[in-house]
Amino acid sequence: MGNFSEQLWGDSPERRQQVGTQLDAANVRRAFRRIATAAKLPAKDWTPRELRHSFVSLLSDGGMPIEQISRLVGHSGTSVTELIYRKQIRPVVDNGATAMDRIFPAAGT
Repeated sequence: MGNFSEQLWGDSPERRQQVGTQLDAANVRRAFRRIATAAKLPAKDWTPRELRHSFVSLLSDGGMPIEQISRLVGHSGTSVTELIYRKQIRPVVDNGATAMDRIFPAAGT
């Protein structure tokens, strides 16, 4: 029966392309759909891009610093991460605003 990888990939174009050459976009999407289906996820509703955005969102919601998130997604600095994932890094902005409120309390409080 083979291991999970053999069951998942079989003798597919994706498997044959794993000999050190770069995967093309169609093969990545095809492999991703196969993996999503094996994980019992609705494959038509997910893409590698959405998985990446979910990854950033979960890390950000969990309080991970933007510098660490940037490194994990392969960015050399935080500017690209902040630009592309600005909606996903809302907790970073919220935490900054809360800190500023503590530092500079509203007049009369």
